[in-house]
Amino acid sequence: MTAYPLEQMNGYTAFPGPVVTIIMDGMGLGPEDASDGVAVSYTPVLDAIRATPLSTRLKAHGVAVGLPSDDDMGNSEVGHNALGAGQIFSQGAKLVNEALESGTVFTGESWRKAVEMTENGGTLHFIGMVSDGNVHSHITHLYILLEQAAKQGIPRVRVHGLLDGRDVGAKSALEYFRPLEEKLAELSQKGGDYRMASGGGRMVTTMDRYNADWSVVENGWKAHVLGEARQFNSAVEAIQTYYDEDPTMADQYMASFVIAENGKPVGTIEDGDAVIFFNFRGDRAIELSRTFDEKQFSEFDRKRHPEVFYAGMMQYDGDAMIPRNFLIAPPAFENTLSEYLCDNGITAYATSETQKYGHVTYFWNGNRSGYVNEKLEKYVEIESDRTTFDLRPWMKAEEITTAVIAAIESRQYKFIRLNYPNGDMVGHTGVEGAVRIAVETVDLNLGRLLKAIEKAGGVAVVTADHGNADCMWTEKNGVRAPMVAHTKNPVPFVVLDYSGANRFALADVKNPGLANVAATICNLLGFAAPSMYEPSLLCMEE
Repeated sequence: MTAYPLEQMNGYTAFPGPVVTIIMDGMGLGPEDASDGVAVSYTPVLDAIRATPLSTRLKAHGVAVGLPSDDDMGNSEVGHNALGAGQIFSQGAKLVNEALESGTVFTGESWRKAVEMTENGGTLHFIGMVSDGNVHSHITHLYILLEQAAKQGIPRVRVHGLLDGRDVGAKSALEYFRPLEEKLAELSQKGGDYRMASGGGRMVTTMDRYNADWSVVENGWKAHVLGEARQFNSAVEAIQTYYDEDPTMADQYMASFVIAENGKPVGTIEDGDAVIFFNFRGDRAIELSRTFDEKQFSEFDRKRHPEVFYAGMMQYDGDAMIPRNFLIAPPAFENTLSEYLCDNGITAYATSETQKYGHVTYFWNGNRSGYVNEKLEKYVEIESDRTTFDLRPWMKAEEITTAVIAAIESRQYKFIRLNYPNGDMVGHTGVEGAVRIAVETVDLNLGRLLKAIEKAGGVAVVTADHGNADCMWTEKNGVRAPMVAHTKNPVPFVVLDYSGANRFALADVKNPGLANVAATICNLLGFAAPSMYEPSLLCMEE
């Protein structure tokens, strides 16, 4: 927690309205060609505000948000961490890389316990997403874990692989599963029994988040633990069969499958086994972790709950201690914006729909569950639709806007933050018409919201956490392919001061990124930013 109160800014004049931070999730600044879903959409509000004086671009990927290199795309988790922390912390992929490269992960208690289970006859199971998207996982991490298992003579290993299709190509699964099965066969030749056991698309198997749809986790439990899903001889056969049966099938929505021999699953999870979830990002790993860890569980009928040693690659929720066991300690966030504002008596309101609610609360607060100060804060979750988002690209933008306008008009909150998920969630579908509706929906609601902020005499901060909708497709040899992953494009940043109380100008900040926003918000609220924060994007005019 913070050790001292924030200092007041010299020459600052207080104003009655709130400071409202609006995060247009997944709406980056792309090449402004036909592939750019933001540029080709009708966005009169965004176009107009980007032409105002307090407007710039922010870096939202790579080292600016704590990722290993600028080859790494940003994502909503690290984006909101940076926005809310005001500092750049080494993030999941970087921490995992360091621990695996140094070998320290294999000297920890959790890895030793997993190995011990196999020495007593148990199977070592790895569950996670099989791709090199580097947002939730990276296949090289799995390979290192597998090689270490073989090096230590673990006799029996099973992999339960989840198809990506969002952070990588929409139909790229065979590029990862074919070499993975070859790798497992190679390791088996050294005397072990290493095989694929189950799998499925990430949006229908295992990787639900924010309690949006527990049937997704139930599908994963049935496939990974119980061995209940359509049976195939190999993962490659399963994937190719699903492609052949439905040429429109996208990896992320592929049904669950189980690998079997003579009608019997080869890799159910049994008493005495060890299970490692090798995803490093937390939001889509929490629910399965709860399903393994909790003795009293009511989200669905597990049918049986095997006594296993379960560990995550990281601890996905430090406050709730989910899971209890983990291989690598998560980044330690200190002195977040919410901590400072609460310590200085600032009332706050945060909202989004289910799909991004945790981003303006948990991730914004430095991977901290619950309130920082319940007496000063109010968090509101608006339930998301349970459907593919290309079918409802407007999502809950109207409901979010209405809720925020009510919060503004209540005059109870000095700082308000919200997330419009449309650009990201619909961008991941790769459906061009839906992406354009999503972007235009955000722009329409942005206009409504700005009018309410202006009426209240407040200040609006408009930005995004990463790109996505700004690239709908790529083209090679004249053939277009949907682009469903995030981009490495910069994001907009605009301050609209409707209060008229102060004279701000853009500061001369070199290579500004998302971590600079927290200090900027401090200034807009009348405080000098904490010394450890990345510098503010604004300065007071003389």
